[in-house]
Amino acid sequence: MLVHLRRAIVVSIVLFVVCGLAYPALETGIGQLLLRNQANGSLVTANNEVVGSSLAGQHWTGPNWFQGRPDPDNPMATGSQNYGPRSKLLLHFSRSELVLLRHEGITPTSDLVTGSASGIDPDISPADAYAQVSAVAAADHLPVTAVRHLVATHMAGAEFGFFGAPYVDVLELNIALSQLR
Repeated sequence: MLVHLRRAIVVSIVLFVVCGLAYPALETGIGQLLLRNQANGSLVTANNEVVGSSLAGQHWTGPNWFQGRPDPDNPMATGSQNYGPRSKLLLHFSRSELVLLRHEGITPTSDLVTGSASGIDPDISPADAYAQVSAVAAADHLPVTAVRHLVATHMAGAEFGFFGAPYVDVLELNIALSQLR
């Protein structure tokens, strides 16, 4: 009986060391060695200060910033609200977003009033960005052409030229906008 108990304890300790310590340490080392930026959260810096992550959307307040999708302000709580097309909560949420956007002088688009599937989408479509150009230019007292050009220069194409659709990273766009002021 004690022989079986000793074997079970030894196997448990060996598996704990291999699976719980050695393997995670090896994976962390490989990640830090080969993919340092991604392993550390794809952090974006401006003026030697971390301002966000290129993988998670941030909330911007006021009409002088480009707005992302209305996702929750908690990147740890991923996932959409999963409102159905007939949901009264979706209707209420969308109407309140419409009012907010119109109050800021932004022409609402469907993506600017609905959350993303992941709940942390950092990107918007070019149409969403262009819908905000006039409001952002007016709030920042900048020429509309300069802000429109800023959007055009921060537009990324589909991955490998054919996966997905063109998009604009809101964080990168707002960093460039702050440097334009």
